[in-house]
Amino acid sequence: MTGARLDARVPQREIPSVYARVAWIYDAWAALTETRARRACVAKADVRDGETVLEVAVGTGLVFRELVVKNPSGRTEGVDLTEAMLSRARRKVEGLPGRHRLRVGDAHQLDFDDATFDLLVNNYMFDLLPERDFVPVLREMRRVLKPNGRLVLANLTVGQGRVERIYEAVYRISPALLGGCRGVALAPFVENAGFASVRTERVSQLGFPTEIVTARAT
Repeated sequence: MTGARLDARVPQREIPSVYARVAWIYDAWAALTETRARRACVAKADVRDGETVLEVAVGTGLVFRELVVKNPSGRTEGVDLTEAMLSRARRKVEGLPGRHRLRVGDAHQLDFDDATFDLLVNNYMFDLLPERDFVPVLREMRRVLKPNGRLVLANLTVGQGRVERIYEAVYRISPALLGGCRGVALAPFVENAGFASVRTERVSQLGFPTEIVTARAT
């Protein structure tokens, strides 16, 4: 299975408003369905203190806080489309040591110079994007990574078995109930975007299937 079984059905222009409405409850949903995957994502990121680190689509800062904690001597940047999510993320890192900054930003056009970051982390964003955007966004991520920089992605993936496919059924009925997310399989697109050493792993929690992809910029 490559790409996405289902099309992205929530218009991109509506994503900020969708997530502004669910920001207050997002952490509870994530605790039920995404905790294991986020922990695995942080472990695979293998942050080394003193690095330059970027998280794209920080949401409420669940992973961003862990990146900051592990990088007190480095620089940790985070961007998201939704100010309501960013305000919650800022509260999570308030008072933590190190250089860290959160601001509004779009993955399609990252406001950073070429070859800036040692590590780029991204969680539950590609499952919102139309498939035609996968490679352009991945190339933009590769642009801001240093040569041999590390990429770690986590996204809702295509279900295997009856329980995991419940989320696909929900999406077919009402995409907004899943925040516009549907199952995707990113590894072939990561390779097409010019990354090397592409690896995948599946993590499931409450039947919510996540694919974690790791790769290196060339």
